[in-house]
Amino acid sequence: MAAFIIEGGTPLSGEITPQGAKNEALQVICATLLTHEKVTIHNIPDIRDVNNLIQLLKDIGVKVTRNVECGMRNVEGGMRKVECGMRNVEGGTRKEEGGRRKENTYCFQADELDLNYLESDEFVHKCAQLRGSVLMIGPLLARMGKAVITKPGGDKIGRRRLDTHFLGFEKLGAKFNHIEGRDVYEISAKKLKGTYMLLDEASVTGTANIIMAAVFAKGTTTIYNAACEPYLQQLCHLLNRMGAKISGIASNLITIEGVDQLHGAEHRILPDMIEVGSFIGMAAMCGDGIRIKDVSVDNLGIIPDAFRRLGVKIKVEGDDLYIPHQRHYEIQSFIDGTIMTLADAPWPGLTPDLISVLIVVATQARGSVLFHQKMFESRLFFVDKLIDMGAQIILCDPHRAVVVGHDRKITLRGGRMSSPDIRAGIALLIAAMSAKGTSRIDNIEQIDRGYENIESRLNALGAKIRRE
Repeated sequence: MAAFIIEGGTPLSGEITPQGAKNEALQVICATLLTHEKVTIHNIPDIRDVNNLIQLLKDIGVKVTRNVECGMRNVEGGMRKVECGMRNVEGGTRKEEGGRRKENTYCFQADELDLNYLESDEFVHKCAQLRGSVLMIGPLLARMGKAVITKPGGDKIGRRRLDTHFLGFEKLGAKFNHIEGRDVYEISAKKLKGTYMLLDEASVTGTANIIMAAVFAKGTTTIYNAACEPYLQQLCHLLNRMGAKISGIASNLITIEGVDQLHGAEHRILPDMIEVGSFIGMAAMCGDGIRIKDVSVDNLGIIPDAFRRLGVKIKVEGDDLYIPHQRHYEIQSFIDGTIMTLADAPWPGLTPDLISVLIVVATQARGSVLFHQKMFESRLFFVDKLIDMGAQIILCDPHRAVVVGHDRKITLRGGRMSSPDIRAGIALLIAAMSAKGTSRIDNIEQIDRGYENIESRLNALGAKIRRE
């Protein structure tokens, strides 16, 4: 098990570029299972969860190539050859200095899937260790007529039910069969049929899974209360380039007209909005002027405004964000003078993945703020580690915490801690970089699941982080 050793109190400055979006990558990679033709995807992040999913696709017979010639791509209805090796153009790969990163381009071709392996205990065991594997169910059900599933792994942040996925599949005509002795379910359908459905919650992965299953369903499928995150919009745009007929993109009412087959296409993943938010928090806590490059400002939603409510100054310059050095930042109050409350909500609300980072930033602000983590009941428990570092936080219950800011009058102190999940892990890393003294963060494999080569990129800004 690896650990980070962090020498805190070092000011950071320079430029840093966000990786490709983890959650989008998991969706669009699974979408490649819907066609036997080649699908090229640019800007895939080099992180543990994504790499494990790619390996899982290889295991079931998908041909995967990385940063090499990838064959054909869709261009205005036609196909032409594309070079996916090292090149300095939009959509290719590039090597960059400092806090910038080398992009990854992959080509996927699912023309010879191993159906026997898909039903094996080994495949089921690997799926159980990776939550992103749940996104394979919709494509496999649509194209192969069946899939074997078990409870997937992932962050231990509370109950993350899959009912929305399964209720949607049942609406499309799929049947479930519990296989005794294996703790798995076999889901099957001779032919999915389009229908109307009202989702019980706006689940992002549930919506993505149902959309991918519905592209081959006979007739029209209408999904109401659908999630509408930018990454889900990206999935729909890719599927449409592959030949699907999806309308209502970016709304909570999605309509899919079933088609008989999909073809190859090319796609570029958006910058990861969660990493952008993490870098904003890092710049507020210990930055001496940091520029976050190529963030896709139009797809950040209210993330910048959430930090501005804590008093953080953010300048939008083209498609970059610049966060100047701030000795003090003051938490806003509501118009009527009441204490500021920040709560997570489905898009276009505030993503729950940034609540941990916002809590850390609030510890050094001037003023108090209530955080309400509605969607997961175990995600706030990491604040005990911040309290040990000297933060003034009242954990009201599993969903609410009040942070009383120090206004930098009391510096957090270094300590030893363990990363409980991806987002708490990066929040603790930010806290440790701003703290006085040396800190150790164990179980950083959790951070590696969502952040690409994070210590090298932050060290390029002046951080002192060592992997042990």
